[in-house]
Amino acid sequence: MSRHWPRSVRARLALWHGVALLVVVSIYAAAVLVQVRTDLYEALDSQLQGDVALATRWLRELPAARPAGNLTLLAEPTPDLPWVEVWSRDGHRLFATSRRPGLPPPDNAPGAAGRAPVSVRLADNAPVRTLSAPALVGSETVLVRVGRSEADARLELTEFATALLVSLPFAFAVAAGAGYLLARRALAPIEEMTSRARRITAERLEDRLPVDDPEDEFGQLATVINAALARLERSFETLRRFTADASHELRTPLTAIRSVGEVGLREHRTEGDYREIVGSILEETDLQPTSFSLGELASEVTEDLSVLAEERRQSLEVQDAGQVRVRADRPTLRQAVINLVDNAIKYSPEETAIRLITRRDRGQAVLEVIDAGPGIGPEHLPHVFERFYRADKARSRQVAGTGLGLSIARWAVEANGGRVEAESTEGRGSTFRIVLPAA
Repeated sequence: MSRHWPRSVRARLALWHGVALLVVVSIYAAAVLVQVRTDLYEALDSQLQGDVALATRWLRELPAARPAGNLTLLAEPTPDLPWVEVWSRDGHRLFATSRRPGLPPPDNAPGAAGRAPVSVRLADNAPVRTLSAPALVGSETVLVRVGRSEADARLELTEFATALLVSLPFAFAVAAGAGYLLARRALAPIEEMTSRARRITAERLEDRLPVDDPEDEFGQLATVINAALARLERSFETLRRFTADASHELRTPLTAIRSVGEVGLREHRTEGDYREIVGSILEETDLQPTSFSLGELASEVTEDLSVLAEERRQSLEVQDAGQVRVRADRPTLRQAVINLVDNAIKYSPEETAIRLITRRDRGQAVLEVIDAGPGIGPEHLPHVFERFYRADKARSRQVAGTGLGLSIARWAVEANGGRVEAESTEGRGSTFRIVLPAA
C-alpha cells in the first residue's frame, strides 16, 4: 500500500465516498452544462428564425417596380437589433444594417433553400450566429441572411460553468465529511470489539466480544471470534487439567522417593541397608500395572482431544467390541493412545472421521486408530516410529510438533509388553495398531 494512502479505514471510506460523489456530480454538471448550452442556442436560433421572417416580409412589401439593385443602406442600428444582409444572385451584397466589417459571403445561391443556423466570426473576431433564407424582391430572388451576437449566450454559459466548477470542491468536501461521519458510526462496533479483545488474556478467557446484532456482518464476526475464544478456553482448561493430573500422578512417587531418601540419610547404615533403600526408590520409578478396559481408555482419550478435533471439524468415533481388558500401566499406555490420536488429528483433512476400534484377536487386545489422512509412502512406513523422523518435510513445516510423538508411543507400548504397528496406503489414510496381551 502506498505510504500516501490513508491507513485508517474511516479515512479511506470517506475518500472513496467523496471521489464517487465528485464523479457523479461532475457527470451531472457536464450534462446540465450541455443542456443549458442547447437551450441557449435554441432560443437564439428561434430569434433568428423570427428575424428572417420579418426581413422577408419587409422585402416583399417593397414596391414591385423597385429593382433589387436600388436597395439603399439603412442607418447604423442599435446594439440589440439583428444583423441583416441581402445578397444578389451574382454574389453582391445589396443591403446591410451596419457599416461594420460584414460577414463573409454566403456559400449558397439565392435560389437555394435555407440552411440550419451556423456560428461564424466577423472580421473583428466577434462571434455571430447566422441564418440564411431566399426571398423574392420584385421579380428577382435574393438571399436574406440575419445574424445575432453570441456574446450574451457565451457569457451566460461561462458564468454557469464557472459556478459549477467552483461548487465541485465544496461538494467533494461535504461528501467526504459525510462519508467520514457515516464510516465512523458504521465502524463503531469494530472499535468496541478491538477494545474488548485487547483486555482478553490467558487469565480472562471467559470474556467475550459484544454482539449487538447477530444477523449483520459485525455480529457474525463477533460470533465467530467468540466461538474461537470458547474453543481456546476449553483447550486451556484441558491443558490445566492435564497438568494437574500429571502433577498428581508424579506427586505420590516423588514424595515416596523423597521420604525413603530422607529416612535413609538420617543415620549411618550398612551396605545392605543402603541397597534396600535404593531398591525401594527404584520400585517407585517402575511401572504400576493395573487391569482396565481398553475401550474405556479409548473413550477417555477421545473426550480429552475432542476440542482439537472440533477446531478442524473432525469427529472422533470409538467402536468397542466388548470388554477388552489389558493389564498395563494405564498413564503410560494412555499417553501412547493420545499421541496416536493427536497425530491422526494433525494429518487428517477437515470434516473427516477418526475411528478408534478395540477388539480381541487370538488372546491379544488390539486398539486401532484409523484416519483418513494422505497416507504414508511405503519407503517411509518402516521409519515412522523413529525419533524426529518426518515423512513429508513440506507438510511437516505446516504442522506443529517435534517428531517424537510416535517414538514415545512405541516406547510406552513396548514398556507394557506390547507392540505398535502401522499400515498405510497413499491417498487412503493410515492405521496405527497397539497390540497387548489381553488380561
